[in-house]
Amino acid sequence: MGHAGMAATVVRYLRSVGSPTSAGPEPDPVDALPRPDLRAVGEDERAPVSPAEFRAVLGNFASGVTIITAPPARDAAAGDPGEGPAGFACQSFASLSLDPPLVTFMVARTSTTWPRIARAGVFCVNILGAEQGELCRAFAVSGADKFAGVSHRPAPATGSPQLEDVPAWIDCRIQAVHTGGDHLIVVGRVEAMGAAGEGDPLLFHKGRFGRLAD
Repeated sequence: MGHAGMAATVVRYLRSVGSPTSAGPEPDPVDALPRPDLRAVGEDERAPVSPAEFRAVLGNFASGVTIITAPPARDAAAGDPGEGPAGFACQSFASLSLDPPLVTFMVARTSTTWPRIARAGVFCVNILGAEQGELCRAFAVSGADKFAGVSHRPAPATGSPQLEDVPAWIDCRIQAVHTGGDHLIVVGRVEAMGAAGEGDPLLFHKGRFGRLAD
């Protein structure tokens, strides 16, 4: 799908949920999709594989680990000064397109953090290094103050929290949101990025953290 087609898709999505579609200097919030009782197959069909088998087989695929962050939404910052930035640990992140520069991440439709990122309309991908397993665990906990004691600065384009000492970061605006079973597929357009250029990545494989071997 070209840029024009993708833009048309996101406009149709925003109209379907009643969000504004006009462009402007500030990102429009993206309403989180509703959370119905989702099924991958029809009521009269049997799933081809069990969730346990799915996890066991896909666990053989090693991936990097990121923390997706977003600033307080504009309306939340004005109306609820007690709501701080949002963030969650994310394994399902990937680059998507060079022209235009796009990245994607997947988030469960039951996530309590995603609606806050959607309201902000922007996010920063913080790619974690090999020694940052504890930081990842802190952002994987639901309901806690994930930013307590975590040093960060505003990312240059969106103001999303850019965590200190991460090997790389990618600052994005939400371009599109697609449904994918019990997850959402979020596409972000890259506005700024940077990398320290040193250190090994944090890896996740078969339910455990790991690192590259020499």
